[in-house]
Amino acid sequence: MKKAGILNRHLAGAIAELGHGDGVLVCDAGMPIPAGPRVVDLAFRAGVPSFAEVLGGLLDELVVEGGTAAGEVRAANPDAAALLAGRVPDLSYVTHEELKALSASARLVVRTGEARPFANVLLRCGVFF
Repeated sequence: MKKAGILNRHLAGAIAELGHGDGVLVCDAGMPIPAGPRVVDLAFRAGVPSFAEVLGGLLDELVVEGGTAAGEVRAANPDAAALLAGRVPDLSYVTHEELKALSASARLVVRTGEARPFANVLLRCGVFF
């Protein structure tokens, strides 16, 4: 058994399969899940695990070269907006409807238990060399 890092076997395996340019949608419990991408649903109950906890764990495990979030997050969820602005490199904003459309291109969807609006980001994987 792993001592550190991500212990969820489904998530650890999905991360190991990601490559340069692949998309990872980290989303709240209310975001519509697109058909197609692999889904790892971590939601246990409202707020557990939080968007911040899941995003932090993923950023510790992944090389991320950029991300896209819904512009509405800045007004509707300032805590999530500050987290994204402080942790996600090359962050761009689109409308929530555009983010939902873009999420169909994700290779992996990680659903959190977050119950606050617009706590969603589409990460773009980079390479470590």
